[in-house]
Amino acid sequence: MFDVDLIQRIKVSGIFLLQIYKITTGTLLTLFIPQKCTSFNNSTQLLDTTICSLTENYENNDIYHQKTLYWNIFTMTIFVGYYLIELYRENWSIQYLDIDNNKPDNSLKEIIKEYKSLDVKMDRMNRYYLYTLNATIFTYFINLLLMIKIIKNDYHSSSTLSCFFSFSLLVLMKLYNSYTVATQSVKNDKMMSAYMSEFVSFNVIDKDHIKPTRTNKP
Repeated sequence: MFDVDLIQRIKVSGIFLLQIYKITTGTLLTLFIPQKCTSFNNSTQLLDTTICSLTENYENNDIYHQKTLYWNIFTMTIFVGYYLIELYRENWSIQYLDIDNNKPDNSLKEIIKEYKSLDVKMDRMNRYYLYTLNATIFTYFINLLLMIKIIKNDYHSSSTLSCFFSFSLLVLMKLYNSYTVATQSVKNDKMMSAYMSEFVSFNVIDKDHIKPTRTNKP
């Protein structure tokens, strides 16, 4: 029978891999949003207007377009750092904590006081997670604002707007969910999971790390 911790790690890894595509398309908007490309003949007469390929979007020589692409890449880099902290936090929780549905979500707050090193580590990770998340949210909103001019200048069709909103919405939903997890964890001194369904809270010490019970000898 599979170990519970292993099952939780597999679940987290699967969800993370699914989110890679979402974050890539949601941050590198300059590349993935449909934009218009025009072709001319030798007499500079307009021949056709088509949707630019990824290569054409990448090789666009417009200064504003290039600077926005650089910010897209920077935003994705910030996301990578935020994800590394999130995954490290999740893996630590799986290793040292556990989920007991027979106990309230806030029971860990009292139990972990007996494990001073774990308590300090949990508080530190929750703070780092929240700080990194705030920086990511700030960077991403600038990313969206920079895209407005590109959408206006290189608008091709309704697919331009629909892709922008759908890609952005997926990322914003992830940021909102993570922000809920981070703020609740810091505010209520708990360790909420960012990947388990319904944002379950690790509320007890993992059985592999429970201190042996002292028995009173007669």
